[in-house]
Amino acid sequence: MNTGGNMIVLLIGVLALAVGGCVCVVWAQRGGPRWVRAVATVTLAAGKMVRRSKRYTSPGLNRSTGDGD
Repeated sequence: MNTGGNMIVLLIGVLALAVGGCVCVVWAQRGGPRWVRAVATVTLAAGKMVRRSKRYTSPGLNRSTGDGD
């Protein structure tokens, strides 16, 4: 498989994990089994880490100008 194909497989895998994590968060709120609550906890923690990492990025990496362009 070529590099482009590997990237597509990786993207589909990450997307499947994200969707599965979101499903587990909703299911855990409704009282799912213990493993669902564990996956939901990991998903929420990963989301917090991603949000926190975005806070510390360099302003030079952000290409938006904020003036509506």
